[in-house]
Amino acid sequence: MPDLKQILDEIKNVEENGTSVDIVRRKYIRELSEYRKRNVIVYYSNWLQNPNVPENAISDMDINGFMTTIHEMDTSMGLDLILHTPGGELAATENIVNYLRTIFSCDIDVFVPQLAMSAGTMIACSCRKIYMGKQSSLGPIDPQFYIPGVGQVAALGIIEEIERALNEIKVRPESQVFWANIFQKYNPTFIGKCEKAIEWSTQITAEWLKNCMFEKDPDAELKAKNVIDKIASHIETKSHRRHLSMQKCKEIGLKIEDLEQDQKLQDLVLSIHHSCMATFHNPTIIKIIENQKNKLFMTKIAIEKRF
Repeated sequence: MPDLKQILDEIKNVEENGTSVDIVRRKYIRELSEYRKRNVIVYYSNWLQNPNVPENAISDMDINGFMTTIHEMDTSMGLDLILHTPGGELAATENIVNYLRTIFSCDIDVFVPQLAMSAGTMIACSCRKIYMGKQSSLGPIDPQFYIPGVGQVAALGIIEEIERALNEIKVRPESQVFWANIFQKYNPTFIGKCEKAIEWSTQITAEWLKNCMFEKDPDAELKAKNVIDKIASHIETKSHRRHLSMQKCKEIGLKIEDLEQDQKLQDLVLSIHHSCMATFHNPTIIKIIENQKNKLFMTKIAIEKRF
């Protein structure tokens, strides 16, 4: 398996012949498709390189990339989705999953070479099985909200804070002043939005688990609930940024396949990953959606306007 340096060396070699990083990345995507005899779509964000760019997150624009890459595809071959994302908008995530499931039904396997966090974990949970390596991680699915002057806050954390406040005020009424100062940063409808977002994310993820990963399992509903209880709970995960390893995901009850069990498969998937990371050495490229037939939907930004 080529590591990142070897991938960069290979890119340098082909560039000397007048080609580019795209040639190397596409080669490995094509080889994975040939090896698995399935369609492949790479869905990659460069949020690790450019963490402060909001376009790195899952958004409604991304459905155009999936439409582009799926057009004229032999959908009877199923889909292998190579996923690397920080998560993003809940509505956009639901729309992408619904679209993919409409096209491929449950014949979708997801590969997580490194990270699929938050809504990325929700996408992974919508698939038949999840391929992970020792270096791979999923994450909690609790919704996040941006509050000016505060930053990103977890909806579950807000609800827990409200419950704590109510309990403390019952015991110590004088604590109302303290809690009033804390909650003045939230508008009157914010708590309701948090509750609805939590219900929305947990309901659709549980439904996806029941209808695909645990399809035909007599205990599908219970297994889906057990998974949700683990990945959508601050009591279990402690933090939205928590990384859930391959072993932890197995313990949670997700259907996980070890990349290490098939050396050829692992080499191909990690070569795609390293090729995408090499592509992101160009900081203007923030998202890649690409299939094995070289159909590419790439999102770029003007860096000079952002930094």
